[in-house]
Amino acid sequence: MIADVRPTVLWQGEDKTDKPLVVLLHGRGSNERDIIGLADLLPDDAVYTAVRAPISEGGGYAWFANRGIGRPLAASLAEGITWFRAWLDGVAKSGRPVFLVGFSGGATFAGGLLLDAPERFAGLATLYATLPFDAGIPTTPGRLTGVPVLVAQGDADTVIPVDLQARTWKYLHDESGALVTALRSPGGHALTRGDIAALSTWITEHGA
Repeated sequence: MIADVRPTVLWQGEDKTDKPLVVLLHGRGSNERDIIGLADLLPDDAVYTAVRAPISEGGGYAWFANRGIGRPLAASLAEGITWFRAWLDGVAKSGRPVFLVGFSGGATFAGGLLLDAPERFAGLATLYATLPFDAGIPTTPGRLTGVPVLVAQGDADTVIPVDLQARTWKYLHDESGALVTALRSPGGHALTRGDIAALSTWITEHGA
């Protein structure tokens, strides 16, 4: 069971207890080591942590079981959110800003965390992913009112289903109420230098 999995976590700047916490969430089949290096390219005035997803899959790890790419099973997503929140509550004391930065499946999971409890997080960067629609998480109009959200998508992304990319883009811009910063690249399912530069600026403007 996920509840019995001990979190595996990497840190950068852990001693800066008065600084915002940026949680980096890796994609499906990857691990925390693959994403912690992103912290080297982001503002120094923050603490970064990368968490290993709790489900073993394909030589790596996943945040939830799914019924297709970008389509989490509701029970699995809920279990993962409970597991993650238990860890986060132990490391992020009340009042400390927490930003979620996720790539692909990690971003879908991060979107679920934010939509489940918008008041708990200071912002979300969802990179080359979809929000977890139809998975037991509220996606009602105005759900993210006032929350900073950075969304990046690639026009040639063949990993995330096109319909889910479009639905995510529309919800964030037209329905969620979020303070949206949006990026589009002509490329596929991968971060660009421009994405990383924009993410760095976004973190600085909203927290670090």
